[in-house]
Amino acid sequence: MGTRFVRTALAGLTALALAGLVGCGGDDTKGGSTANAGASSAGVTGPVTVFAAASLTESFTQLGKDFEAAHPGTTVKFNFAGSSALATQINQGAPADVFASASPATMTTVTDAGNGVGAPTTFVKNQLVIAVPKGNPKKITSLADLAKPDLKVALCAPEVPCGAAAQKVLTTAHVIVKPVTLEQDVKAALSKVKLGEVDAALVYRTDVKAASSDVDGVEFPESASAINDYPIIVLKNAPNSAGAQAFVTAVLSEQGRAVLTAAGFQAP
Repeated sequence: MGTRFVRTALAGLTALALAGLVGCGGDDTKGGSTANAGASSAGVTGPVTVFAAASLTESFTQLGKDFEAAHPGTTVKFNFAGSSALATQINQGAPADVFASASPATMTTVTDAGNGVGAPTTFVKNQLVIAVPKGNPKKITSLADLAKPDLKVALCAPEVPCGAAAQKVLTTAHVIVKPVTLEQDVKAALSKVKLGEVDAALVYRTDVKAASSDVDGVEFPESASAINDYPIIVLKNAPNSAGAQAFVTAVLSEQGRAVLTAAGFQAP
C-alpha cells in the first residue's frame, strides 16, 4: 500500500508540474503574440482617409494594401482627384487624414490655410510625356508636333498640376497648342487618348506606364523644364492622426519608395 501511495503521489506531482509548464508556456505564447501584434500595429487602427493626386492612384492603392497588412485593424480610404480640387475640399472642411499633392503650389493652398501639421515632405517627382494611342498612328515624335492643326490634343486645365506643368513646358519651348479639351485631372486627359477621342495628351510618365496596354508614351526633352515635386502632409484636423502619421511614414519608407519607383516616379 505504501509503495503504491508513493507512486501515485509522485505521478500526481509530475502531472501537476507538467500542467504548470504547459500553462506557463501558453501564457508566454499568448503574451508574445499580443506583444508582436502591438509592435506590428504600433497602436494604429481604424480608417485612414487619404486625399491623393489622381496620378498616384495605382501606386497608392498598392501602398494602402501594404499598410493594411502591416497594421491589422486599419482600413485605408482614398479620394483620388485633381490636386486643386482636393485642396479646395480640405480647406472647406472635408474630413481627411493625409494630403498628397502633385505640386507644391497646390499644397501651399492647404498649408497657408493652416490645415497642415508641420512642413510637407516631398516624396517623389514626376515628368510629362506625350500619350498617344497604341502604335502612335499619327507618328508624333516631338512636342512641336502637337501644334499641328490636324491633331486633336487633350491637356489638363491650367489650375491642375499637370496642366500647369504643360503650360510651362509649352511656353518655354514656344510651342502653341490649341487643345480640344481641358480636363480636371490627368486620368481624365489620359482617358481621352484611350477612348480614341484625341490623338495625344500631355500626361505624366507614370500614367502612361500604368496604361501601357492601351497607350504609348513619347518622351520629349523639354519636359525636363517642368518636373513636378509631390509633397505629402498630415492634416491638422485628421480624424485619425496616429494613422495619418503612420501612413506618411510608410510612404517615405524604403518599401514605399520601391513601390513608387516601380510605378515610374523619380526620387525627390
